[in-house]
Amino acid sequence: MSVTIHTDLGDLKIELFCEQCPLACENFLALCASDYYNGCIFHRNIKGFLTQTGDPSGSGKGGQSIWGKAFDDEFSDTLKHSVRGVVSMASNGPNTNQSQFFITFDKQPQLDMKYTVFGKLIDGMDTLEEIEKQPVTEKTYRPVNDIIVQGVTIHANPVADRAT
Repeated sequence: MSVTIHTDLGDLKIELFCEQCPLACENFLALCASDYYNGCIFHRNIKGFLTQTGDPSGSGKGGQSIWGKAFDDEFSDTLKHSVRGVVSMASNGPNTNQSQFFITFDKQPQLDMKYTVFGKLIDGMDTLEEIEKQPVTEKTYRPVNDIIVQGVTIHANPVADRAT
């Protein structure tokens, strides 16, 4: 199962871990299918750490799950922030996942068992590198020039396939 996030800097193809993280993947896929992420900016971009998007308000404080409320974390001993390109739910504490997500620029073991890892980048490392290189505002780590999600292509959707 994979999706491609189309940005104005290039594409990011992500493999999703639907079996290990059914809630996070169901939420993410439904938001992708409804064009929820279209127009979202990468509002946080910290070189060597991560880049974050998924808030339609662009403030980094918004976003909602498909259920209209936060959903539980899904941790696994086998899913770690162990390499560049790990995709995780962004949250502001335990069990507060909504719509925001981040992609790591390097291994980040301190994030393990704190943020739900639900995917990994399988193509588009060059795009991730371009995103990481973008200049940011010092205090907020917000890119000086907006990096925008232009759309998402879902390559296969096992959640929808089960419903038919």
